[in-house]
Amino acid sequence: MTTDKLIDLIVARLVRDHGRSKHHWRKVVGPIRLYARETHPHCNWTANPNGTFQEIAAIESMLDDLRMCYPLLSSTVA
Repeated sequence: MTTDKLIDLIVARLVRDHGRSKHHWRKVVGPIRLYARETHPHCNWTANPNGTFQEIAAIESMLDDLRMCYPLLSSTVA
């Protein structure tokens, strides 16, 4: 899984579950930050969403679930 595909997945689920536009959710989710697998062997990514309290709570809950499915991301397709 790449960062771009993860953002697409997050945005699609947010639009489906909470409405609003893809543009809105991409802005609220923000970029996914990758860390080196050598220093973060269990989960090498994080997001820092911004928005309303409810939006951030919805995103953080989803991110917790996605970390279980996709703990390690790559920046590009191999």
